[in-house]
Amino acid sequence: MKKRNVLAMAGISLLAVGVLAACSGSKSGSSKESVNFTYVYQTDPETLDYTLSAKTSTHDITSNVIDGLLENDQYGNLVPSIAKDWTVSKDGLTYTYKLRKDAKWYTSEGEEYATVKAQDFVTGLKHAIDKKSEARYMVENSVKGLAAYIKGETKDFSTVGIKAVDDYTLQFTLEHPESFWNSKLTMGILFPVNEEFLNSKGDKFGQATDPTSLLYNGPFLLKGLTSKSSIEYAKNTNYWDKDNVHVDTVKLAFFDGQDQESLIRGFKDGSYSKARVYPRSSNYASVEKDYKDNIIFSPQGSSSFVVFTNIDRQSYNHTSKTTDAQKSSTKKAILNKDFRQALNFAYDRKAYSDQVNGEEGALKSVRNLYVPPTFVQVGDKSFGDVVKEDVVKYGDEWKDVDFSDATNGLYNPEKAKAEFAKAKAALQAEGVEFPIHLDIPAIQTNTLGVKRVQSMKQTIEKSLGTDNVVVDIQMLSQEDVQNITYYAPNAAALDWDITDQLGWTPDFQDPSSYLEILHPETGDNTKSFLGFEAGSGNQAAKQIGMDEFGKLLDEAVAEKTDVNKRYEKYAAAQAWLTDSSILLPSSSNGGGAGVTKVVPFTAPFGWTGNKSDGSVLYKYIKLQDKPVTKKEYEEAQKKWAKEKEESNKKAQEELAKHVK
Repeated sequence: MKKRNVLAMAGISLLAVGVLAACSGSKSGSSKESVNFTYVYQTDPETLDYTLSAKTSTHDITSNVIDGLLENDQYGNLVPSIAKDWTVSKDGLTYTYKLRKDAKWYTSEGEEYATVKAQDFVTGLKHAIDKKSEARYMVENSVKGLAAYIKGETKDFSTVGIKAVDDYTLQFTLEHPESFWNSKLTMGILFPVNEEFLNSKGDKFGQATDPTSLLYNGPFLLKGLTSKSSIEYAKNTNYWDKDNVHVDTVKLAFFDGQDQESLIRGFKDGSYSKARVYPRSSNYASVEKDYKDNIIFSPQGSSSFVVFTNIDRQSYNHTSKTTDAQKSSTKKAILNKDFRQALNFAYDRKAYSDQVNGEEGALKSVRNLYVPPTFVQVGDKSFGDVVKEDVVKYGDEWKDVDFSDATNGLYNPEKAKAEFAKAKAALQAEGVEFPIHLDIPAIQTNTLGVKRVQSMKQTIEKSLGTDNVVVDIQMLSQEDVQNITYYAPNAAALDWDITDQLGWTPDFQDPSSYLEILHPETGDNTKSFLGFEAGSGNQAAKQIGMDEFGKLLDEAVAEKTDVNKRYEKYAAAQAWLTDSSILLPSSSNGGGAGVTKVVPFTAPFGWTGNKSDGSVLYKYIKLQDKPVTKKEYEEAQKKWAKEKEESNKKAQEELAKHVK
């Protein structure tokens, strides 16, 4: 899999309250009382090695304890972190970073170990590449000479375009200009590692449940991590930017998703600093009575959750299929584009979201494009507008589809029936047996997750008829579901036909961050999202036209100078992906209801990277004594939006000062 981007649906969608974070304790600015954040988490990390992992379960932890060169401020600007300043050459190929001299490495006990130096960033990248980081795709074709090193064409890492000029000067040389290069610097693969400590730990560096297996240079120290039990942090009192850390401790309890009402109970009795609330829960009337003026729906974020299709399923340990004919029939059906389009139009995203967010919030998290329609601007058009212009070229079925966020634009039972009729005629000619049986896994303890899958089953079967399609829900333990989805080691281990368990968050501010991971030759996540190994010449991939998709991506990535043309080419690739319906966009992060005590919009903001609102971060957040009211939130949002516009404009204007 790839980088932090890979998200487990359960943890993100059911717990997150969007860009809001929260603390409990005293008022902001108090120096007399301890300020403690308490809440829950849902997914244990496989590793704490932030240079190797591509999963949120790792980076939600390590981004709180490790700093890279830059970070996000509350308006989404990239601002200094370990790097106090930076310059870029006029040709856009050489980036030079001046490091602060007061950033130190500390042990988990808070003892100073060493100063953070430029060589630590070199060590970090070399370690990541040598250990085959899940995130290497992000840099292998960007940093000069890195691809050659990865391919074994040279064994000398000094030929790679990263250099410690001196202790406090780091230089990157790129293969080609990347206007979005700096947005990559908040990702774990580009974080520093102390070489002496790394050598002392060897293979035990970054062990999942051992806080002593890391050094820390960030706002917090990891004090404890017990699998399926708890995660604990303490403020790093020697941190170079400690004045911007307003939380003294963080304590998270493991939550299996079974008792959603426990979250608001914990908030009521002071055990939790925030709480996700669920309008469809049995106790919501009392929640609304107590917190009517405090329930806030957060904005949509950049994470895209998708129903993926397994185009070449190999494992059948969890299935309702009873014959080889059923297995063969399902495979043939999934490889038929009209069949996949029928599923796409048959799936009611609003009803799916309603199971968690209720009628009021049902549309607030719905997403109809894998790449969010407003992720980038293409001249005076949004990315989604350009995709819409392109996708109608594939067929009339796309003419009146609304791809905007927070709309149920794809759901159309009549179109679903029409596409299925075409599919059925073709499949019957191939000897396919009906109904087609689609296995989908669900975590049996995750009550709301099960309800969502049940809703998906109901709307698909209602639209297409159970004599044509049956969705078979496989009720499994969280561990079993994660082993065949989130933590599956290879394509062969994906034991499902369709799944809603995974999502993706972009690493950097370019559409390639979403799309290149699905490249049929080089995309690491084809194995986890679509059921085939990239570069393997998979016949199923060829049959559905992935080669054409790859060519569209190659054309886009080749455009290095004209940003609008680059985005247009990526929009063409997204249009192909939409028409293919090999993945069915579902929802985003954010858009959920919750209550919190944090002062709104004090948390870091951004659509990309590990130092943005896509991660769970505790630096910068401030609190108030009482739960935030709707009025407070709305007023803060207006103020923030105005300040953000001004701040972003100023940041853009100042970029020219960095060109030397």
